[in-house]
Amino acid sequence: MARSEERGEMTVREAGRKGGETTKRTHGHDFYVQIGHKGGQKVRDLIQRAKRSE
Repeated sequence: MARSEERGEMTVREAGRKGGETTKRTHGHDFYVQIGHKGGQKVRDLIQRAKRSE
């Protein structure tokens, strides 16, 4: 990490953290609840579809 500080560059990890904090600040907690629910629904649908195709 010292190298990135010397050059002024940002690591992928730092960029992800910064983007997540910005999203949290602009959209709030409910946004994450909604996208988590949508993701869970999608996984459930994919599992059901896979079971039907067997």
